[in-house]
Amino acid sequence: MQSIHSLIPDHKILLELEPEELAGIVLEYFNSQVAGKKGLVARGNLISSEALRDYPREHETDIRYALVEALVWLENEGLIAEDPTQRSKDWSFITRRGRKLENRTAVETYLKANLLPKELLHPIMVDKVWPLFLRGEYDTAVFQAFKEVAVAVRYAVEYTEEDCDVELMEKAFHPENGKMTDANQTEDEKQATLALFTGAMGLYKNALCHRNINFTAERAAEAIIFANHLFKIVDSSTSASTTP
Repeated sequence: MQSIHSLIPDHKILLELEPEELAGIVLEYFNSQVAGKKGLVARGNLISSEALRDYPREHETDIRYALVEALVWLENEGLIAEDPTQRSKDWSFITRRGRKLENRTAVETYLKANLLPKELLHPIMVDKVWPLFLRGEYDTAVFQAFKEVAVAVRYAVEYTEEDCDVELMEKAFHPENGKMTDANQTEDEKQATLALFTGAMGLYKNALCHRNINFTAERAAEAIIFANHLFKIVDSSTSASTTP
């Protein structure tokens, strides 16, 4: 049977983890405890002196506090919950959502998914970009997101592949004769839309063609959401132009 110490033996690392990071290890521990049982776990057992005996005694209180913070996070996320069939409030059960996340790797994936909510994304982005993001391929995911924007624009205006992405946007959103230009916009808005698309291609897609940027999960999620917004602008414009 696993113990918290066997899962994370270095107390220094344990104390450096954020609550949501430590929570993944706690959930892995809980899932190992309930194998073949009814799914009940005693929270007090996690932070008892017996459970923490292999850690340095002088750090026991800090470790206990850190584990309680992880428990609170698990409860707030609906991964564990107080068992209503037990008299003692110490007993919890692993929820249906919690049982799907068997270990810390699954919790890490869950956290990544929360950074980039699937329901906000266009179906194309869900299909082509979201899996890359979940696998931690952040540079590739961002590149693919802006590639989908470029492909959507190229398809909408029926331009050849000879133009680079920035040139493509300059033609498609040219304030005077761009095929994607919104005639209802003011001149300033047309210029701003042109700058928005050309800037996005130059800053994200073209840059990623030439060097590694090493996006963090947070920065990648922000960039993908931006690309998703641009994609939806193109998609809505295309849909409007084809509506009888």
